[in-house]
Amino acid sequence: MIGIVTILLALPLGFLLRSWQSANVAYAVAYLWAFVYQTLYLLLPSIDGTTGQSFEAGDFPWSYGLVTLTIFAVGFGLVALGHWLRLRRQQSRSGLTGSTNSESDQQVSAR
Repeated sequence: MIGIVTILLALPLGFLLRSWQSANVAYAVAYLWAFVYQTLYLLLPSIDGTTGQSFEAGDFPWSYGLVTLTIFAVGFGLVALGHWLRLRRQQSRSGLTGSTNSESDQQVSAR
């Protein structure tokens, strides 16, 4: 579930939101909601003692923590990539409009 949230939201949030900080906060909120939901879903069978437990009673799930932390970090990388793509697209669009600041400065100084 957290992998799906990361793939579906991280890159688009970085690309669509103007503020890099806002994109990171929005991704973190969505990820943490999914993380809590997923952890509760996986933890309940081990509390009940039913078969098909994801976690063993009495053992701390280090591997689960490391995997989820890695996915969280990858999501922040995707947000940064989306923000970089947005900035690159804006720069390429401003280059297509014609004059740059240096050209307009040269025209003003020539007068």
